Amino acid sequence: MGKIAFIFPGQGSQTVGMGKEWAEKDEAVAAIFRLADERLQMSLSQLIFEGPQDVLTKTENAQPALLTTSIAFLQKVKEAGIAPHYVAGHSLGEYSALVAASVLSFSDAVYAVRKRGEFMEKAVPSGQGTMAAVLGMDEALLQQVVDEASTESSPVQLANLNCPGQIVISGAKEAVERASQLAKEKGAKRVIPLEVSGPFHSILMKPAAEQFLSVLDTLAFQESAVPVISNVTAEPMVDPTEMKQRLVEQLYSPVRWEQSVQTMIDLGVDTFIEIGPGKVLSGLVKKINRHVNVHSIFDEASFIATVTALKGE
Repeated sequence: MGKIAFIFPGQGSQTVGMGKEWAEKDEAVAAIFRLADERLQMSLSQLIFEGPQDVLTKTENAQPALLTTSIAFLQKVKEAGIAPHYVAGHSLGEYSALVAASVLSFSDAVYAVRKRGEFMEKAVPSGQGTMAAVLGMDEALLQQVVDEASTESSPVQLANLNCPGQIVISGAKEAVERASQLAKEKGAKRVIPLEVSGPFHSILMKPAAEQFLSVLDTLAFQESAVPVISNVTAEPMVDPTEMKQRLVEQLYSPVRWEQSVQTMIDLGVDTFIEIGPGKVLSGLVKKINRHVNVHSIFDEASFIATVTALKGE
């Protein structure tokens, strides 16, 4: 039997009603949503269950909403006796991974990501930064493209290295537009502008990162129960001091998702379980290596199917 990794989705996977049906009939799931409401002193659960979608999608709401839903589902996975050898999350999902590894308490993590969302939202005035997904171009060539399109006052950089042929770029709006045009000229299959509120994982997030460190400094980081694969380095981390530093760097550094998945496979992982709304990461893992087992837990039915498959019943 190979090793198991738990993986957790990031921003963009949020949908109104996620977890609602399960929370209505399962006390353990409901308790996590209530805990989030208490720590944030707002009715986050009502926003998650009832919307509206445009308010839920705001960065400062989407981040705690996704973390809460993922950890509510994780609670059931733990109860089922399934434990990971490694954990990882995509951008925001790294916080769910840190809760899964007992590095941060859920209460502290939900507070942290609410603040993270607020700082990210305010770091760059609306409309001045953006992101775009570039399909069908390799990393080295796209790196040349962004280097050529960047200026000191108007930067663009690689932001999410998701899977072969899918890389997201991020930065100043006009720089992203220049790089998008250049990428098409140099053979990218498609360039898709993303509906985001800011240039996440770009150097323009440096001011948010500096503010965010003061929040992280107030939280208790514990020794990791299992290694967490860092978005920034794509390497395992267990030291709490390093984790805190990487969370700050993560705001303005690329998310090395393809490399992170490859690291876990190299460490013996053959089963990935995506815990949280949607199946975005499951799709990426399959594009990175189609021979591994991938399960998604996004509601009660998918949870039962996954547990049954893993326990071989």
